[in-house]
Amino acid sequence: MGGFFGVVSQEDCIYDLYFGIDYHSHLGTSRGGIAVNQGNKINRIIHNIENTQFRSKFDGDLPKLHGTSGIASISDMEQQPLTIFSNLGYYAITTVGRINNIENLTRHIFETRDAHFVEMFNGEINQTELVAAIINSEKDFVSGINKVYELIDGSISILILTDNKIIAARDKHGRTPIFIGKKTNNVCATMESCALSNLGYTKYHELGSGEIVTFNHEELIVLQKPNNTKKICAFFWVYYGYPSSEYEGENVENVRYRCGQALVKNDNIKPDVVAGFPDSGTAHAIGYANEAKIPFTRPFVKYTPTWTRSFMPQNQELRNLVARMKIMPVKELIKNKKLLFCEDSIVRGTQIRETVDLLISDGADEVHVRSASPPIMYGCKYLNFSRSTSDMDLIARKEIFEIEGSVPKNLDEYLDNTSDKYKKMIEGIRKKLNLTSLSYQSLDDLLNAIGIDKNNICTYCWNGKS
Repeated sequence: MGGFFGVVSQEDCIYDLYFGIDYHSHLGTSRGGIAVNQGNKINRIIHNIENTQFRSKFDGDLPKLHGTSGIASISDMEQQPLTIFSNLGYYAITTVGRINNIENLTRHIFETRDAHFVEMFNGEINQTELVAAIINSEKDFVSGINKVYELIDGSISILILTDNKIIAARDKHGRTPIFIGKKTNNVCATMESCALSNLGYTKYHELGSGEIVTFNHEELIVLQKPNNTKKICAFFWVYYGYPSSEYEGENVENVRYRCGQALVKNDNIKPDVVAGFPDSGTAHAIGYANEAKIPFTRPFVKYTPTWTRSFMPQNQELRNLVARMKIMPVKELIKNKKLLFCEDSIVRGTQIRETVDLLISDGADEVHVRSASPPIMYGCKYLNFSRSTSDMDLIARKEIFEIEGSVPKNLDEYLDNTSDKYKKMIEGIRKKLNLTSLSYQSLDDLLNAIGIDKNNICTYCWNGKS
């Protein structure tokens, strides 16, 4: 998915910018970039950080980066921030989100005016450069951003660095968060609220859907008020978000505890211990264990010094390798035990199957799995969660295909956790994963655990409703 951070200061801002974007590294690292306004020049540095930590690549660059304003990004794929010289002036831009109609938009731009794109990645147009091209087609930044909102199929949030100001625009439906933080002589914009406190900022403003603001080191000005729609991604609480972050006033760690508690009420399994697949399943498991009054243990520990989150590599084979190598079993906590593991979600199921086989080979008597979210039926078209070439990569879809011989257009029976077809699908997945038992959170229980208005949460990956 990716993340961004921006700051305007009365003094040199580079260390706030450096540490601020580093606090977004858990959102997925392929490229890291920093752009700093140095007088009449924007100095930009981008590194490939697929196989190393963000800080290790940028430590040596810090002496070259000085300025009182800047933006930075952690990106899934494309290089950014980009520097742009156009009819709107000289600026840097970074985005978070996904555009599904890049080819159509590119064709539209070519048909309406002379244009070209240079920031290619694996033969694909850089979506941030495309966003900049659309913005530049209008008379000012606000009109250009609204043109982006109008034309794209998907979701985009934007930071733009101009003279000594930053423009922040939250995507039209509020699928990703943006917070404004303040401290003496500094104002920042961040996707993760956890980045604020350690840098000395207090939360000042949370942008609404489609809201556009601009700020310098002294003040924030609302350029466009928020609209009345909101569909924030539920996976910020379930998986993506850092435990100390909050969105819409709801802390991530607390929501995960409530997810685990909700799983207990529909369960009749009495395992010896409860555990989480580290790290994202851990808080869900703590919630389950506390509610069920069953000991919480760590039969697996994650080797955190060098291994990243396993969703980061774009290649499935490499994802599996990362997942396998980063987890180290504690055999004394596995042998002859009835184990119940909580997981945030089950996407393809490949990693869980390998983990379960390892547990059984280490002597586990039983292995039960509880997913803190419902079966994933649709690949995300907004933020690249469960990024797949096809929905048929998803284990739930594969099981439906095996049951039906094809995937029906109407999946309602498979979305209803009380139906016979749903139960048959879950049983098929259980067998494929070699589990003693398997169950998923209901969508209603998940939404209740998140705790905000259900109509304000995107549930597309579970029920196809955006």
